[in-house]
Amino acid sequence: MTITTEQLRQVGIIAVVRAPSAESAIAGVEALVRGGVTGIEITFSTPETARVISHLADRFGDGILLGAGTVVRPEQAAEAAASGASFLVSPGVSRTVATAMTDTGLTTMLGALTPSEVMAALELGADVVKIFPAGFAGPKLISSFRGPFPDVVMMPTGGVSTANLADWLATGVVAVGAGSELISGADLAAGRFDLIEQRAAEISTMYRQLRLAEVAA
Repeated sequence: MTITTEQLRQVGIIAVVRAPSAESAIAGVEALVRGGVTGIEITFSTPETARVISHLADRFGDGILLGAGTVVRPEQAAEAAASGASFLVSPGVSRTVATAMTDTGLTTMLGALTPSEVMAALELGADVVKIFPAGFAGPKLISSFRGPFPDVVMMPTGGVSTANLADWLATGVVAVGAGSELISGADLAAGRFDLIEQRAAEISTMYRQLRLAEVAA
């Protein structure tokens, strides 16, 4: 299955899960979902990525938007698709990898940080341009991109937290990717799942409030 832009906007927060083990990844996702974050990206830097994705797909079904991240080799795209992912994310732009990703028919997100990379991502079939590492330049970068790319669907990842969520959304992004600020490898390794759930509840609640404010404005 693939996902629509509207589904991505409704979920809003994509948790980027880089876990030290398959078991901690699964437990971390369960904590995220309890806290209200239902956009999940399991990175290929997580051990047994395919097994984790398959387990979560069976466990939650349509209750989450489940994808695979850090797709850097062509074979990973097909592996993720076969495991039940509904979207694929690469940190950069590679023609070979992008072709493998789009060939699956799944929603494809390619990473970019410069105008040339945005153009390359679009040329290679990206449905969403992942601005990464977004924390490097902040929301002003996306605001600058809106001149030449007013209609491009963008999602910043890196450096996103409750402290700056409003600033990111003000740039017109469809969603945000939240990594260590939401679910860190250290917290996963230490089993601090209550803390992960708490952070998930905070950012998901803030996201809904900000989107409601947009509608009301």
